[in-house]
Amino acid sequence: MSDRSGLFFRQDYFDDPAGWLAIKTLLIDIFNVDISALDGLGGHDRTSFPSAYFDGDGRCIANLSAFSMPLMIDGRVIKAAGWQSGAVRPEYRGRGLYQDLIRITLDRCEERGLEAIVLYTDKPGLYTPHGFRILPQYSFKGPTPAISGTPRPARLLDINRDLDLLRKLLADRMPVSSRFAVADQRLMFLLNCHLIEDISLSLLADGEAVVVWRMTDNGAFQLLDIAGSRIPSLAEIIAALGIAPASVETLVPPDRLSWEPTVIEGSGSEAFMMRARDELFPSGPTCISPMAEF
Repeated sequence: MSDRSGLFFRQDYFDDPAGWLAIKTLLIDIFNVDISALDGLGGHDRTSFPSAYFDGDGRCIANLSAFSMPLMIDGRVIKAAGWQSGAVRPEYRGRGLYQDLIRITLDRCEERGLEAIVLYTDKPGLYTPHGFRILPQYSFKGPTPAISGTPRPARLLDINRDLDLLRKLLADRMPVSSRFAVADQRLMFLLNCHLIEDISLSLLADGEAVVVWRMTDNGAFQLLDIAGSRIPSLAEIIAALGIAPASVETLVPPDRLSWEPTVIEGSGSEAFMMRARDELFPSGPTCISPMAEF
């Protein structure tokens, strides 16, 4: 049994201004991550269902939030949740609070009929007892595809000036991969546009897709995500951007890019974990776009 002395349990408190400020403060204090950009994007994700402990002064002491995050896995859209903002203040650790929140959040996910749960963590041992398994993450590297014809140039977008356009593209988006991809998580994409500083967003000339990309220090083109009603080939993307990179790396599975890369197993600082029935685990190499990371 956890030690809850002096603490108050709360759920679904993001609409309370004091509660919203408390979770933002917790994330800054523990992870040095400021999610204040969400305030300019309309506020928190309305699909979120957080559970937390607060002290008598209104500080958020421990929190775990879940939110709707449908996944495309092997050609099928899965009703799934992402877990995020899992944290306990150091002086309250060892009291069993976080294990309480895991059990409570699992129950809430099951009540909603969710088929899968995914999360990132640097402490996978907290979750393996609850049925979570680590999914190896990959990137895909290869030569620049050949360009043919006369390209129609893309134009750079600005997250603030072009916010309405980005929202429309995200609402109409096709999953970037049929193998493994986020099927719908609009707010996380927009938040990461603010949090990831070195990216470019380029709208293809037909207006049907925005490409998220950057150039690495060694001259490689890195594709982070595509949002829109169609997925262009990698050759079309390179041509539209008017670049000639030394090589290409994608951080999304390439099955819709008309390009055959080498598969590279990653070794990030955090494990990507999933909880689901065995038959729902992906059959091939997986990765989730950094624009959907949570």
